[in-house]
Amino acid sequence: MSLTLYFHPLSSFCQKVLIALYENGTPFKPEIVNLFDEASSAAFKKMWPIGKFPVLRDEAKDRIIPESSIIIEYLQQHYPGKTRFVPNDAELARQMRFRDRFFDLHLNVPMQKIVTDRLRPAGKNDTYGVEDARRRLQIGLELTDKSMAAKTWAMGDEFSMADCAAAPPLFFANLVMPFEKTHPNAAAYLKRLLQRPSYARAVKEAEPFLASMPK
Repeated sequence: MSLTLYFHPLSSFCQKVLIALYENGTPFKPEIVNLFDEASSAAFKKMWPIGKFPVLRDEAKDRIIPESSIIIEYLQQHYPGKTRFVPNDAELARQMRFRDRFFDLHLNVPMQKIVTDRLRPAGKNDTYGVEDARRRLQIGLELTDKSMAAKTWAMGDEFSMADCAAAPPLFFANLVMPFEKTHPNAAAYLKRLLQRPSYARAVKEAEPFLASMPK
């Protein structure tokens, strides 16, 4: 098997790539990385010193591909399938990449700040940073709610990389800052994403690890 994905099932950015892999039934070897385990972490950082996942290893082409969006574009270029994640049209591709970056930067990043702050040792919490993250996440949810008022997927009728980016942060944001009653369009969008077989599979695989997520 040519492709190996280094990831963790609970990571939102890793789930983003898993969605793309499952969408097209792309064969790959899953390699779970435990950054809290010295041996697992050291082996991963030897391959990718930055130490952040996901990372895709393509043995056949002798390539290491980090970063979720880059991995998905690489998969489309070299291992295409029925779902096309980046439109052929240059203008539509630009719009899609903007939405992909929006979900990464304005939903995923602040959501992760809220979650990871709860993992800090006692007395080391960043109260101001969490308050700012909640404010930014609220703005991101409001813009998402407005954007999804009359669309099925982020780009309209076609599922794309932007939807891969949206699903995990919406799922986790709804756990730390529930928005079903305040942002009905975003909530309905999340429901459609959870009904998508590719993301439903990623969530199912993450369930055994959810207990370790800070409340």
